[in-house]
Amino acid sequence: MGEAVRVSREYDFIIIGAGSAGCVLASRLSENPSARILVLEAGPMDRSLYMLRMPAALAVPLESDRYNWFYHSEPEPHLDGRRVYYPRGRVVGGSSSINGMVYLRGNPLDYDRWAERNSLGGWSYAHCLPYFKKMETSALGPSAYRGADGPLRVTIPDCKNPLFQAFLQAGQQAGYAYTEDVNGYRQEGFYRMERSTFGGVRSSAARRYLHPARKRGNIDLKIKVRVARILFDGRRASGVAFVENGQKREVRGGEIILSAGAINSPQLLKLSGVGPRPELQALDIPVVADLPGVGENLQDHLDFLVQYRCTKPVSFYPATKRLNQVGIGLEWLLFKRGIGVSNIWEAGSFFRSRPGIEFPNLQHHFAPVAISYDGAEKIDGHGFQIHLSQMRPRSRGHVRLASRDPFAPPRLLFNHLADAEDRAEVRDGIRLTREVVAQAAFDEFRGAEIAPGAAVDSDAELDAFARRKAETSHHPSCTCRMGSDDMAVVDDEGRVHGLEGLRVVDASIMPTVVSSNINAPTLMMAEKIADRVRGRPPMPPEPVAYYRAENFRTAQR
Repeated sequence: MGEAVRVSREYDFIIIGAGSAGCVLASRLSENPSARILVLEAGPMDRSLYMLRMPAALAVPLESDRYNWFYHSEPEPHLDGRRVYYPRGRVVGGSSSINGMVYLRGNPLDYDRWAERNSLGGWSYAHCLPYFKKMETSALGPSAYRGADGPLRVTIPDCKNPLFQAFLQAGQQAGYAYTEDVNGYRQEGFYRMERSTFGGVRSSAARRYLHPARKRGNIDLKIKVRVARILFDGRRASGVAFVENGQKREVRGGEIILSAGAINSPQLLKLSGVGPRPELQALDIPVVADLPGVGENLQDHLDFLVQYRCTKPVSFYPATKRLNQVGIGLEWLLFKRGIGVSNIWEAGSFFRSRPGIEFPNLQHHFAPVAISYDGAEKIDGHGFQIHLSQMRPRSRGHVRLASRDPFAPPRLLFNHLADAEDRAEVRDGIRLTREVVAQAAFDEFRGAEIAPGAAVDSDAELDAFARRKAETSHHPSCTCRMGSDDMAVVDDEGRVHGLEGLRVVDASIMPTVVSSNINAPTLMMAEKIADRVRGRPPMPPEPVAYYRAENFRTAQR
């Protein structure tokens, strides 16, 4: 490809990745009319009307690499050597353009633990709450907990399908609470699952942040470019090398912000000479900064499908048929109504698996259809399923380079279920899920248990099921974590330790994964750090009361 061509314009900020965090940062930084911002995105523009905007079409972008990095893990030693499929957004909007649109903040204790255990005083729940409120327009706001004038529009579904109602009622019959606002005072319990949609259309970070901000005229967006490395002058990041239309290019900037996600951000740092010295030297990559934590501490929420036949024809099963999908698509296109406006998961729960656990360590997503997340496996006939997800797994993985070629995918090993407590938690979760489905509310709908299957009941059998069927909840995180110890990669403002002019801002900087879906927390983190990048004081903390189970030491619910 020859020598690199220098881009003539210099920028105040170069943002690598137009994903969830990158879109927020570009929008907030562009509020300063004198700032010049370049956003570099590997994927295409988010123009698809059907695949990227209709909520019910969420599985379609996962079926190919058109909008998706299409990653697979290394053989997972505790999942029968399976390679687990990991879709990540490779499109403007990133994973917010292809995700399940679930809008959950996490538990307040997640953030208080960040503050207490990682010397991150400015990341307590009281410090994060104003940014959650700033970014959202919620039907439940304005209030001490919710915002009502932010860019992200969110919706609370009506849960009209009788299977959603059965799930919510069954949870209460089993002795769990019903919570009116899972993102407010009380997370623990059964709830209607808020989603990032509005008017029947996906509310991606691109649609709600980046595209409106581009009208200001000070954001340049380059799509379909592959960043090769970050450039340094000594220990200061000074620019970015990338490939565009087969041509090597270099561009200079005042500050480089890496927002490529929990997989690509550590990959790019390592390709640029920032990471564990032994790994870089083994690939003959010159070491700019020896940071052993880059790519380590990989975490995700593991997911298990507990599936049942449905004895009444009330599920979403007809929507899995191609011919019916045409009608659903037309109804959505013309009227923004019908199944097309649903992201499938309209109800869920957060619960604790055993006494002694202070706040929910397991999550349910309920779906009135028996089908895998990516649509690859469908049950022929009416059914329903409960996704069971681990919230705070103890197992840790890593992201490592396969080569120094920026076009080569990195090596991912999540090490799922390596920890014995993780395995026990899954067994407890499956048994507690079965208990919910056994309640009277499901009597008129409950058919045979498809998965794991009623005969699968012993610890050994449930462990074998988990190894065979576990899949991702699509929440990789924590690979460039915030903190001040030797394994931390960035400080509390996203600045890479030991370097100047370089930040990482995305889900990779979470110290530990939060107890919920991670898109809303990622947007919040970008909102919060954007103030620091602009030199603004952080918003004042807003201490509020939040629910803690008083009986957690002695009771599971």
